[in-house]
Amino acid sequence: MKLTYKHTVFTCYLANIGAAAANNLASLLFIIFQNEFGLSSIQLATVISVNFMTQIVVDFLGAKYADKLGYRRTVLLSASLLTLGLLSLGVFPLLMPNNMFTALCMSAFIYAIGSGLGEVILSPIIEALPGDAKESAMSILHSFYCWGHVCVVVLSTLYFQVFGTDHWQILPMIWAIVPLTTVFLFSVTPIRSLNEDKVSLPLRKLFTVKIFWLFMLLMLCGGAAELAMAQWSSLFAESALGVSKTVGNLLGPCFFAVMMGSARALYGKYSEKLPLISAIIVCSFITCAGYLMVSLIPNPYVALIGCGIIGFGVGIFWPGTLSVASKAIPTGGAGMFAILALFGDLGCSVGPQLAAVVSEAFDNNLKIGMLACTLFPLIILISTLVYVKFSIRKNKSCKQTENL
Repeated sequence: MKLTYKHTVFTCYLANIGAAAANNLASLLFIIFQNEFGLSSIQLATVISVNFMTQIVVDFLGAKYADKLGYRRTVLLSASLLTLGLLSLGVFPLLMPNNMFTALCMSAFIYAIGSGLGEVILSPIIEALPGDAKESAMSILHSFYCWGHVCVVVLSTLYFQVFGTDHWQILPMIWAIVPLTTVFLFSVTPIRSLNEDKVSLPLRKLFTVKIFWLFMLLMLCGGAAELAMAQWSSLFAESALGVSKTVGNLLGPCFFAVMMGSARALYGKYSEKLPLISAIIVCSFITCAGYLMVSLIPNPYVALIGCGIIGFGVGIFWPGTLSVASKAIPTGGAGMFAILALFGDLGCSVGPQLAAVVSEAFDNNLKIGMLACTLFPLIILISTLVYVKFSIRKNKSCKQTENL
């Protein structure tokens, strides 16, 4: 059977599920690590930090070397390291039972490199495919990360219900099958470079493009608006439904991820009817409304609904910004996507941190912290309107030049 670009798209979608498995599976095992191996909350937080900081470094390095290394080699390296990282999550603790903390940090470091490379390369692979429905494909690509997150939570919980927690090491090895499959598929599917017919802008020149700074701001605020709520979603589930912390940890993030994935999937389906810029503007208002519901309305059930509304609203920010940037700066190449992913990851750190700092300043009132995070969708709204004004001015200038 001759493989086509449809198989490439499918493999990219599957790769994002693998990345979701690598990034979210360890957190589901934290209770086991605490109870059976005596790891402290600080040690578990350090594992998360290793994952996050490694991805930021990989984003930075990917900006410089992804185009030189080539799309196929980069994505194969990403898939291979995701596979190795998930396998090591199950194997390293068996090899180092007396040094569990080191084993987890080593595993996190490996799969974080794979996940970071995926952030750098999957979007430009989708953007480089022939055809006009790239905005749709980009939105659906990022929706698969959300569906992957939900699948990891639900299927892993089902695994524990059936087999118990005594054989938890097998679970990461099972999930490693997903990225391993993409290793074989990416080896044979057709892959195009984003700038096959033209040279990509060097990074130093990319930073001289004024509109690029606006896209970096959009990515930072998009990541901040997303993670500020996602970080605290389990708390709202607990308070609204009166469930245990374990159930709240599953239900809250699942609800948020389902709503975010639904937004991306819906836009992927109806992208031809709704211009992307209009969708970002509408979602800015939706996200603001969700944050106001969470922070100002005392009813806990309304807060839980607001959590889902925020998930729906932020869904389009990350993939939408990447698509708009690719059209505005067509010679940006993989380096541009890497820098934008870097700022998105920075936003993922800034958002929860702002909520925590403001909450602590007001006697640990999380609702005040959430109210402060309304700033992020407001900045996205203003920045998008600035981009619209810039585009109108640029089009007028081009028409005047043509008339001359």
